[in-house]
Amino acid sequence: MSKIIQNKENCIGCNSCVEYAPDYWEIGEDGKATLKRSINKNGHQILDVNDFELEKNKLAADACPMSCIQIVDDKGKITK
Repeated sequence: MSKIIQNKENCIGCNSCVEYAPDYWEIGEDGKATLKRSINKNGHQILDVNDFELEKNKLAADACPMSCIQIVDDKGKITK
C-alpha cells in the first residue's frame, strides 16, 4: 500500500492540492493544507492509500510549489 506524506510545516496554503484532489485535501483553520483522514507523525501528515487513489494525489504533489507532498510506494521508495 502506498502512502501520501505531507510536511505540513512547509505548506504555504496555496490550495493547489485541494484543486487537484478535493476528496483528500482541505485548507485548515491554520491556512495550510490538511490531508484528510491522515495521522500526524513527527510533523508529517500520513495517509495509506490504494493504487486507484494515487492519480489525483500525484497531480497534487506535482502542483505543490513547496514540494511538501510525497507519494511513497509500498517498498518505501518516493515516487513523487
